[in-house]
Amino acid sequence: MTDDTTDPTTNDGEQDRPTSGEPQESADPVAEKPRESVDSVAEEPRESVDSVAEESAGGDELVAEEPPGPYVESPIIMATVRIITPFVFTLGLFVMFHGADSSGGGFQGGVIVGTVVLMLGIAFGIEVTREWIGPRLPVGLVAVGVLVFLTIGVGSVLLGGDFLEYEEYGIHHASKYGIELVELAIGLIVAGIVTGLFFVIAGGMADSEGDLA
Repeated sequence: MTDDTTDPTTNDGEQDRPTSGEPQESADPVAEKPRESVDSVAEEPRESVDSVAEESAGGDELVAEEPPGPYVESPIIMATVRIITPFVFTLGLFVMFHGADSSGGGFQGGVIVGTVVLMLGIAFGIEVTREWIGPRLPVGLVAVGVLVFLTIGVGSVLLGGDFLEYEEYGIHHASKYGIELVELAIGLIVAGIVTGLFFVIAGGMADSEGDLA
């Protein structure tokens, strides 16, 4: 009789008694939520710090990419170059065309015309002047000058004379016009070479200063 009465009570007590696994399962999600929030909060400052570091690095790259050079941002120099550039260019052409009758010639006139590009580069910036002129203009000047010089020289040979023998063309004052054309061709060649050398030397200076920085 005692066994029958005690068994149900013990069974009911065991059923009503909570097991050790149940509160652990309910407590684990609650414990994981603060950990996830802490991890997310800890990751946000890292991402912000990384983004700030990347932006600062990008800013340093932009500053490093700026081409250094003898550019002087001065309104006085810009205004002066705007005024004297046409006169310097006209002087260069005058020296080219009057090299046969007076002092001057293609070499001197070509250097003066090339100086116009140098003044523009120093006043308004080398990169701006390079983009405005383009890489084809100096090469085109040299090519046209060489073509004109060879055409005049070889043309006289084809007519039965010597190289650059202007009288073979049968034109009045052939020597005068021939020499002026030759001087103009030489001036174009010299102006193209001076312009090209200016841009090449300026680019080399910018690269060397960038490497040192």
